[in-house]
Amino acid sequence: MTQIQWFPGHMHKARVQIQEAQPKIDLFIELLDARIPYSSENPMLAELRANKPCLKVLSKSDLADVSLLKRWQQYLDQQLNTRAKAVTTTNPSSIRRLRDVCHQMLPARADSGRPIIAMIVGIPNVGKSTLINILAGRTIAKTGNEPAVTKGQQRINIGDGVSLLDTPGVLWPNVENPNSGMRLAATGAIKDTAMDYAEVGFFLGKYLLQTFPDRLMERYNIQQQPADIIDLMDQIGKKRGCLGRGGVVDWDKTSRILLTEFRAGKLGLITLETPEMMEQEKAEVETAVKQKAAAKAENKTRRANEFKKKKARTRQSSSDPRNKKKRKRRT
Repeated sequence: MTQIQWFPGHMHKARVQIQEAQPKIDLFIELLDARIPYSSENPMLAELRANKPCLKVLSKSDLADVSLLKRWQQYLDQQLNTRAKAVTTTNPSSIRRLRDVCHQMLPARADSGRPIIAMIVGIPNVGKSTLINILAGRTIAKTGNEPAVTKGQQRINIGDGVSLLDTPGVLWPNVENPNSGMRLAATGAIKDTAMDYAEVGFFLGKYLLQTFPDRLMERYNIQQQPADIIDLMDQIGKKRGCLGRGGVVDWDKTSRILLTEFRAGKLGLITLETPEMMEQEKAEVETAVKQKAAAKAENKTRRANEFKKKKARTRQSSSDPRNKKKRKRRT
């Protein structure tokens, strides 16, 4: 499985800005994609915010599986100094209530007379700009249906004693979990130019075939459940006319259709991960990272030993009397 990476220069700048502003921040508001709460949670941001309170906002909740959304809220609520709230742009009042939640998380601030300074952070294309515009009651932040629309930091007064610091969507330099990279690509957090449509489409199709087969069969008018992912993609491709020479299914075109319709919610309410999956994958990633570090250390030690041996052979050769006579004859 290809490890997807996408970390434009302005994202590095955003990281530096977050780091510099952190001491002045009272509260972090981190937007997560409700369909992938684990994969859209940036470990770099968790490190930057330290122990400061964090309101985790599950955006696009109208596209997520209802029962899994509740489980994710309960799971995130158990984290230290953290509250989780689900919102959707189809219900703007769910977003406006976030101001009250900010005050609930900082009850001592009510008597201070100083506004709450909250930094809003999240991965690209998670809906930060739309959320800010609803909170502010006016169009302030640029919005778009592709990642990396916001390029710079800005401070916004949203009323009720709350000011927001907005930052560009920030991914992290190394997505260690390849499954998370695929989910980020499937939901549109990574620019399409940085991914292979067929590979991401197959990843998504395989998960949906295992978890939501009825949704696929209904959407693509498939009469008999596909035997495997190749059978599924072939059937979708034939139904949608994605045929190349000789009637062979074009998997790239088929994948583009599957991804576009998933992102638009046309396959129904779907969540691509569960808390249990997260725990398992997190443990697998930690093991893989340790193995990689151990292999790197071993390789470094081996190269150092080879260098020492080479240096010793050079010294031995230079001290050999026969070599000294040869050097004298040459001079």
